Amino acid sequence: MTTFSLDPGPDQIAVRDWLHGFAADVIRPAAAEWDEREETPWPIIQEAAKLGIYSLDFYAQQFFDPSGVGIPIAMEELFWGDAGIGLAITGTTLAAVAVLANGTDEQIGTWAPQMFGTPEDVKVAAFCSSEPDAGSDVSALRTRAVYDQAKDEWVINGTKTWATNGGIAHVHVVVATVDPELGSRGQASFIVPPGTPGLSQGQKFKKHGIRASHTAEVVLDGVRVPGHCLLGGKEKLDARLARAREGTRGGGKNAAMATFEASRPAVGAQAIGIARAAYEVALDYAKTRVQFGKPIIENQGVAFQLADMKTRIDAARLLVWRASWMAVNNQPFTSAEGSMSKLYAGETAKFVTAQAMQILGGNGFTREYPVERMHRDSAIYTVFEGTSEIQRLVIARAISGAPIR
Repeated sequence: MTTFSLDPGPDQIAVRDWLHGFAADVIRPAAAEWDEREETPWPIIQEAAKLGIYSLDFYAQQFFDPSGVGIPIAMEELFWGDAGIGLAITGTTLAAVAVLANGTDEQIGTWAPQMFGTPEDVKVAAFCSSEPDAGSDVSALRTRAVYDQAKDEWVINGTKTWATNGGIAHVHVVVATVDPELGSRGQASFIVPPGTPGLSQGQKFKKHGIRASHTAEVVLDGVRVPGHCLLGGKEKLDARLARAREGTRGGGKNAAMATFEASRPAVGAQAIGIARAAYEVALDYAKTRVQFGKPIIENQGVAFQLADMKTRIDAARLLVWRASWMAVNNQPFTSAEGSMSKLYAGETAKFVTAQAMQILGGNGFTREYPVERMHRDSAIYTVFEGTSEIQRLVIARAISGAPIR
């Protein structure tokens, strides 16, 4: 086990500075344009790929960094640049985490590289879990996967929604029900290879924020995937389902929840990046904006706002780093520390960006300043990958041991 430290080593600092430069020089100048266009910023993803930022190797290095803070540092810097473009660059990692969390070594080696493509031919991947009638309630998934034993194929039918990169992805990871009677314990994850007939994009959503990131429905109509595309393999699935039917412990984690548990601290780090960016704009503005003969930061009301913003950002980062360190050192989240980090960071991003708009006054409400966009972007961080209410429910159950609903 590595020692928990709040002092990043030289390797982490080098990565942080490298990514900060990319965010400042490449992402920020393009942020407003791609937000207005509401399109995937392929040229920026390709530039990130050429530099080695958008690659399986880079994210694997950060994921397995023994300090535990590799991924949080990377996410914070990219999203400090811009959340929409940041999510366009990192959205593939959620599908990759799904494979890492549920797949075999062979499946990881086969599919994870294909999700990113090459610098000359970049690809993206999508993780498809939510459905029109199943968001927070993952036990209500209707997408069904039925095994065709004669052909060793799984036949998948259903509609997914809110899928980042849905429909434009090279590889889709789809969570489906294989035994409806078992609810969330009767689900599994499947790889849908590129070009598979029956998978199509439904509506693309026009969103309040993170508009440079593609979000759409994914329709699965008689999609057939080979047996080896079941993440974890059929033998493992059959054993897990048998335990669940017997009502014994060890029925296994829900396929979607295993992915979200692994990614929540990283999502918290994204929110911190947004909050930090808005705080810095507000701080600079407060130092230079003169009213009643003095900079507005000399007014206690404004200064106290900034003090609260900075305090919450640092507190959120500590929670994220703790959870990330625990995860890399295989420490159990006995008090739902992963959910704590995502909950507090998401709420902090909304709070800080709202305060930043208030400090900028009328200017904060215009698109001449970036805090308006940051405020819109922050709103999703109390919703996706588990709403704030769901995070509180997870935490409450963990600390009480009670089946709170």
